[in-house]
Amino acid sequence: MEPRTTMTETTVVLVAYDGEWTRRRVPSPQVLHEWANERGIPSYDAGVVGYPQRMRDYSSRKAAERRRLLES
Repeated sequence: MEPRTTMTETTVVLVAYDGEWTRRRVPSPQVLHEWANERGIPSYDAGVVGYPQRMRDYSSRKAAERRRLLES
């Protein structure tokens, strides 16, 4: 869960086993945590625990791929 800021609403970032991720708006942190609990999915506050390393690694790999394509 990413908390609401002056620029964005509360969002959820779903991260796959390989680090691929997607971000979506959610009505509130409470709704998100209830949704995750009902499905047995762990939910964390990114402002407290940060982002998973696999997500950062995935983003780095994709950025490197884009740079290589632009240089070709």
